[in-house]
Order: sequence, then C-alpha cells, then structure tokens
Amino acid sequence: MGVGKSTVGALLAERLGRGFRDTDDDIVAAEGRPISDIFVDEGEPYFREIEKAAVRTALAGHDGVLALGGGAVLDPGTRALLAAHPVVYLSMDVDEAVKRTGLNVARPLLAVNPRRQWRELMEQRRRLYTESARAVVTTDGRSPEEVAQAVLDALELNKA
Repeated sequence: MGVGKSTVGALLAERLGRGFRDTDDDIVAAEGRPISDIFVDEGEPYFREIEKAAVRTALAGHDGVLALGGGAVLDPGTRALLAAHPVVYLSMDVDEAVKRTGLNVARPLLAVNPRRQWRELMEQRRRLYTESARAVVTTDGRSPEEVAQAVLDALELNKA
C-alpha cells in the first residue's frame, strides 16, 4: 500500500513500450465503486474472491506491465499463476509509508491504528511477496523514475 506500484508500473510500461494495467482499477471498474466501499459493504472475503478473478483475467489477457493489489498474493492459486511471470516486489518500510500516505487515506485494512496494522500486514505478507518475486526493489528515498530503473536493472531489461 502506497509503495507506488501504479506510478512505477506506468513508467515501466512506457519505457518497455508495453501497456499498463492495475487489477485494483479493473475491480473498481467492474464493481462501479471504490475498493474501500467493497470492503465495507461486502467484506474482505468477497473482495478477495473478485480480486482473485481479476488477477487471473489480467494475467491471461495482458502482456504488459501489471500491478496487483497488496493482498493478491494471499491466494495460493494466484501465487501459482504468478510463478510463470517476472514479478517484482516493491518494498518500503513503515516510515516511508507514513511519508507517502500519512497512513490516513481510505485504506480499508488500516482503519484503526494504521501504523501498527501496516506493520502487521507486512509481517504476514512479506514472506509471500519475496517468495513470489523474481526481484525485490526497495523504494525508500527513491523517486518513481529511480525505482523504475532499479526494476529494469533487477530484471536485466535495460536493452529493451
């Protein structure tokens, strides 16, 4: 959350001459409402099901840069599908998250004590992120352009 996946993803797509797609945007478009409303109205299990379907659809039909929501890797089936793709985990620490988002924006999983909840989410997910990723790129203190270049370097795509 707040790591810059959409911004960096769009930059990568541009540099690679590919399209960019964000599964969170796909979900919002399909549902006709923000993700925070889906969480409130339907609950997290419902959201995770539609997220799983959105990722499956995007992986099958998109050959460019794809940004996934932070919880997408919670599903074992999604992780299995990701294994065939060059996944990059954009990481940041909580201090950077505070600087970028203030941890006070409409993030449904951070509604109460956002700093502590962010740390707990990361403790739960970090292993899944690193296991699913071909490369880990730290975003702390870097501009989106610097992060995009680090991703290209990590995936050895600089000749593209």
